[in-house]
Amino acid sequence: MLVSTSKDTSLKTVLGNLGLKDGDLKGGTLAVHSPVDGSLMAELAETKGAEMDRIIKDANTAFKAWRQVPAPRRGELVRLLGDELRAAKDDLGALVSWEAGKIVSEGLGEVQEMIDICDLAVGQSRQLFGLTIASERPGHRMMETWHPMGPAGVITAFNFPVAPWAWNSALALVCGNPVIWKPSEKTPLTALATLNIFERALKKFGDAPDNLLQVVIGRADLGEALSASRDVPIISATGSTRMGRAVGPKVAERFGRCILELGGNNAMIVAPSADLDMAVRAITFSAVGTAGQRCTSLRRLIVHKSIKDDLVQKLEKAYSGLPIGSPLEDGTLVGPLIDKAAGDGMEKALSAAKSQGGTIIGGGKAEGVDGGVYVNPAIAVMPSQTDIVKEETFAPILYVMEYDTLDEAIEMQNDVPQGLSSCIFTLNVREAERFVSDMGSDCGIANVNIGPSGAEIGGAFGGEKETGGGRESGSDAWKGYMRRQTNTVNYSDELPLAQGVKFDI
Repeated sequence: MLVSTSKDTSLKTVLGNLGLKDGDLKGGTLAVHSPVDGSLMAELAETKGAEMDRIIKDANTAFKAWRQVPAPRRGELVRLLGDELRAAKDDLGALVSWEAGKIVSEGLGEVQEMIDICDLAVGQSRQLFGLTIASERPGHRMMETWHPMGPAGVITAFNFPVAPWAWNSALALVCGNPVIWKPSEKTPLTALATLNIFERALKKFGDAPDNLLQVVIGRADLGEALSASRDVPIISATGSTRMGRAVGPKVAERFGRCILELGGNNAMIVAPSADLDMAVRAITFSAVGTAGQRCTSLRRLIVHKSIKDDLVQKLEKAYSGLPIGSPLEDGTLVGPLIDKAAGDGMEKALSAAKSQGGTIIGGGKAEGVDGGVYVNPAIAVMPSQTDIVKEETFAPILYVMEYDTLDEAIEMQNDVPQGLSSCIFTLNVREAERFVSDMGSDCGIANVNIGPSGAEIGGAFGGEKETGGGRESGSDAWKGYMRRQTNTVNYSDELPLAQGVKFDI
């Protein structure tokens, strides 16, 4: 078993513990830099576009064997993967911090999500069931069955470099599908480490076909090849709306299945009855956790006008004491942005907010922290929901607006192109129930008295509108990785037709 090491989180130690050897990390054309200090972590060999046909063919060969393995037995592989992830949690979590810039607890939390979805998928492997349906014809039985579909292409983003892969792959594997993983070119090391961990689980499993999991390293052309291939029936893509606009039409053109989890512009409504101390804690984590680089980060705060000034004052105080620095250091709560382009995007958005009438609190380069792109989280008090507020900026910017009536607040909450996560803080049961009703939030996730960030594995994850409509992880999301078949069995000696049709010969 891959055993997690001591508390040594130095990059060299972590890479070694995860089976990433120096020789594999040098001499390639893809430079991987750490957002922690800007250092060069690796120069990786990229997968050539010409190799994709072979990779896809190998996945289909694996599919023909894997689909014949009973689903509970497939679940045993995922159980072993969960065990290996438990053993490697400290090291893989540290590598997430090094490569994605997450604070230590968030890096470990992401690996815990991987472990949790493995647990869920193992149980799911014994419950891939369909319905028995009453037939209108005597002597007939009608039912649904679910079958594996084929290789699943999984495209993931830098901000959650491993958890969304696990959300998709644990389910895809128990459903009988091999996986081809295209990680972000900004965070490929965590993918290679995960592949090593998976191969340890395979060795213990014993009789799995080759190429159940393949990782392709490189840029957008590899994702395009997966999206265009008729031999990859499922594409699950997590990332920006821009990326989804490229992937979705390619998959649709060949009538493939696409599971899209794209951008979010998540809001919190704070009602007059809200517990403000609790709201401040939820707002602060949701807005500045992962330096505002979660798809579920809180970006819009819609506050009743009677409490807006008081809440902004409390937030300003909370923001002023946030520890900003290396995510590897104890006590840090705000780590770096992923790169300079993200920092430039934040500055541009704050400039636009100011020009559109906003009052900016915070922002700018964080003092006393060098190497990476470290910024002060910003609060932008806006006169209304202006154009910049409706855009998703992947940075710790919180736009604050006021409302008068709940209907007005809900309309503002819904009046953006994205539809991922949302929440309301209220102690009024009528307001809470209205928010989660069909007259309330139009998002895939709607919470009461918790923030929009930090979903649990048991619920299906995803959203509507420009978020893409896909669902990953829990609930019945497993159905996205299988094909449904309706079966009718005639066990009588007659041949009646449905709807009373007569066709006697």
